Amino acid sequence: MLAQSYCDWWSLAGVDALVGEAPAGWLTPPAANDAATKARPVAPAEAEPPPLPAALQRQAPADVPETKGPVEMPADWSAFQSWLAEHPDVPGSQWDARRVLPVGDPGAPLMLLTAWPEIDDQRDGALFAGPAGQLLDAMLHAIGTTRGECYLASLAVTRPPGGRCDAADVEALDRLLWHHLTLARPGRLLLIGGDIVRMAAGLALPDARGRLLEINHQGGKMAAVAVASPAMLLARPAHKAAAWDSLKLFNRGR
Repeated sequence: MLAQSYCDWWSLAGVDALVGEAPAGWLTPPAANDAATKARPVAPAEAEPPPLPAALQRQAPADVPETKGPVEMPADWSAFQSWLAEHPDVPGSQWDARRVLPVGDPGAPLMLLTAWPEIDDQRDGALFAGPAGQLLDAMLHAIGTTRGECYLASLAVTRPPGGRCDAADVEALDRLLWHHLTLARPGRLLLIGGDIVRMAAGLALPDARGRLLEINHQGGKMAAVAVASPAMLLARPAHKAAAWDSLKLFNRGR
């Protein structure tokens, strides 16, 4: 029985003769019986996917615009005022279509300068409008002057979103600041608000309290004091004392 089982095994393995015409793999099943070699159905060719929408297709790189140099600012007073009112390249004019323009004449005894208009100013188209303007008038009266005797200006002619601008805008506004002061030629300078104090005097507003500042400009020095904006003083009346500490410095020597 054992011998018979050996013979049956060799027969199943395909070895049923001692000598064959050609060598064969004993354990390799015939191709006809190999399921792996059976013909497989040919999958139909996949349809080409539709093209992507134009918005999602790779776009050719756009031509990079040439970098503009520094904005050229008019050296004449009248031309400068017209430029502030109309020219699209005025730094700080890009945030709103309505521009709030300076009021007054060059060479005024006192120039009031803020960084940009307040929300009420932007709405009304005039600097220091509404209740904040009334408080400013009272502050000027306390030092013996009126806004009609002053030159009023904001460095930027529109208000940036949230009252903040980025470093690139600050650099352009810095050039505008010194050009504006050159043409305005004020006798003294009242800096209104922390932003303009940092730009013009390089100080934080609390550090400027009660100090007569000297702004270096074109080889000379311009007397200046700094106060918080009237809008902030209305919201925080406790800061009015600090504003008065600075304003009264203008009364010295009168």
